[in-house]
Amino acid sequence: MRVFAAVLFAAVLLVGCGGDSSAAQPAGSIKVTMTEFKFDPGAINAPSGKVVFFLVNAGTAAHNLIIRDSAGKRIAGSNLVSAGDSNVFTVDSIAAGTYTIFCDQPGHEGSGMKGTLTVT
Repeated sequence: MRVFAAVLFAAVLLVGCGGDSSAAQPAGSIKVTMTEFKFDPGAINAPSGKVVFFLVNAGTAAHNLIIRDSAGKRIAGSNLVSAGDSNVFTVDSIAAGTYTIFCDQPGHEGSGMKGTLTVT
């Protein structure tokens, strides 16, 4: 019985540590695939207001998506998404404008993991 309890406890811990890899893409969300070292698509268009991103990490390293305005100010940022996982990232309110998206993991932006978000 102790062995079964230990195995069950370990399984619960592993499930709790995982990402949302089995999560389906929410209706109306913008799918962004992250790999080394790019976003696909690299140029994203979205309406102003609430924007929902469905982030899929198809790479081998952890990535995130950070939104920065033209003055270099961080507007919003996703959680870190482990390799093979997905995550829903919601920005509750974003004004019209042109923004830079990038991964803030060391060396990723410098390696080309950046793009443009145009909000209308």
